[in-house]
Amino acid sequence: MNKQLHGAAALLVLASALAASTGASAQARGDWTVKVGVNKITPKVESGDVSAPALPGTKADVGPDTKPILNLAYFVTDNIVAELDLGTPYRHKLFGAGAIEGTGELGTADVLPPTLFAQYRFFKPDAVFRPYVGVGLTYAYFRRERGSAQLTAVLNTGGPASTFSLKAKAAVSAQIGANFRINERWSIDGGVIATKLKTTATYSTGQTQEMRLDPIAINAGVVFKF
Repeated sequence: MNKQLHGAAALLVLASALAASTGASAQARGDWTVKVGVNKITPKVESGDVSAPALPGTKADVGPDTKPILNLAYFVTDNIVAELDLGTPYRHKLFGAGAIEGTGELGTADVLPPTLFAQYRFFKPDAVFRPYVGVGLTYAYFRRERGSAQLTAVLNTGGPASTFSLKAKAAVSAQIGANFRINERWSIDGGVIATKLKTTATYSTGQTQEMRLDPIAINAGVVFKF
């Protein structure tokens, strides 16, 4: 997480020399923009143990996923922006960890994490390069959780197939990024988002598990100004 954020910050510092370049067009108060691109979410998991009678140290890990994104933004002022991040559901694979590390895939879960940001964009509206920072609220809605045969083998050997659910949660997100203007209407935009997210897994066997997911999202796309 630190390496990714530090790398993004270094890029912004190096590119800030471009801020002196200006043109006829601007992203200013009253403008709307739409961004289309891709986003990779990588959870940084701290897993609790599955409750008894599971083997002590029965933990889980979660893999990354990449999906298209659609972001809408409105310039409240020349520098303050409201941005809504949308997209298709991400599908994450869950794997055994801790005492059951190496047991393979335990299941999959879809998550839809719309996020509303309040952003501050640096420099004047007509600057070619505009870095920004933001803070927002994410709502992580989990659905279509599916357990594997391996999950049944771990939690309910010889019994009915095991299933699970993940509790939907609201979380705080922080954002850093930059926009590079190409012409009057088009620009390129990229950023990094860190979210503090904790949820609870509930299994069909009656057991539960606390999981801190804390995903890091890296995105890039093209922006059109209305």
